[in-house]
Amino acid sequence: MAKRRKEKDEEEEKPFKLPKFDEEAFLKRERRNIKATFISFLFGFLMALICFGFWALMGRENALRWELVLLVAVVDAAFLKYILIRFGLDLTDFQRKNWFGSFATYFVTWLIVLIVLVNPPFYDDEDPRMEIVVLPEMQERGGDVLIVAKITDNSGIEKQDISLTLDGNPVPNSNFDYIDNIFYYSYNGSNNITGEEIHNYVLNVKDNSGNSKSEEGSFTFSEETINLALPTSGDLVKAASDIKFRVKTDVWRVYYKVDNGKQINASQQSDRADFYITSPEYVGWSPGDNKTVNVSAEIRYNFENDFLKDEKGNIVVDKNNNAISRWFVNYINDTTTYHFDVADESSIGDELAIVIARPKARTVAAPGFEILVFLISLAVAVLILKNKKKNRKN
Repeated sequence: MAKRRKEKDEEEEKPFKLPKFDEEAFLKRERRNIKATFISFLFGFLMALICFGFWALMGRENALRWELVLLVAVVDAAFLKYILIRFGLDLTDFQRKNWFGSFATYFVTWLIVLIVLVNPPFYDDEDPRMEIVVLPEMQERGGDVLIVAKITDNSGIEKQDISLTLDGNPVPNSNFDYIDNIFYYSYNGSNNITGEEIHNYVLNVKDNSGNSKSEEGSFTFSEETINLALPTSGDLVKAASDIKFRVKTDVWRVYYKVDNGKQINASQQSDRADFYITSPEYVGWSPGDNKTVNVSAEIRYNFENDFLKDEKGNIVVDKNNNAISRWFVNYINDTTTYHFDVADESSIGDELAIVIARPKARTVAAPGFEILVFLISLAVAVLILKNKKKNRKN
């Protein structure tokens, strides 16, 4: 036992000697690694040019061209080893981390260069993107119809790139606006119509590369866009009487004024979306009088991820630092005034008017982006931990 302790003590007393540093081998290895990185970069650049040629030849009609050029890049990555050998690099001690670095340099270079090449100013085969809405699609005679569109393009769109045709006749550019990607045109209907009057429009956009997008549609003016369905104008109404209005187009809310007083909202009928119901029980009505009623409807629309901006182009926020959505609003005003005799009942005018909840803005986050960032971060963390573990062992 004493002998073993003595041998152990002698081993501990031996001075620790650092291994001899081979500077020449180190420099040779580092020069090789730098050459490998540079060759991987050049190979990625060359493959991006080749894949760009494939991309252009396949055309935008090919729904799988992104997948196909990615497949070409992945398959050709196998040639990187032979290219490095061809350039005279000694790969006998090329470790896993060296291969990872070379392939990462190749792939990142390929991806960045290809993305740059397939976008303006080098290349553009994407049509402009357009979302268009008509507010409202059916209007009362004499009312306004708004044609609003959100138009975007990867190379940019100017006002002169947009043309609007109405009933076969071109609309002068000075008659519409295009500001902050929003096209805006207002058309005023005639008061001298009977029945229905239909108008057809075509909105066309053409970018600098000749790619175009066209949308067509129609809107209608009618005397019957809003009408009284029940009861007949001039009838006697009681507190429990249902008063129904029919609206022949999609709206956010229907409201009316009694003797031009405060607005009173009507509620949408559960089984008929085009009917709105109210009664004289709401505040604004009074018993024993002859009342006039004027009906209107409000239409609201918000484009996806579209927010108000100030003069400098910054998004406007509320007191809670939330972005304020940009809404486009129009109204339908019934050109007919209705008359009712109101019964002398104490319960008339007792109920508070119903409140219609405002529609929610359409905001959509970029799908999958957070997941991609998480996966990349996780992969980097795993590599760092592996390297640390390996260094401890060494």
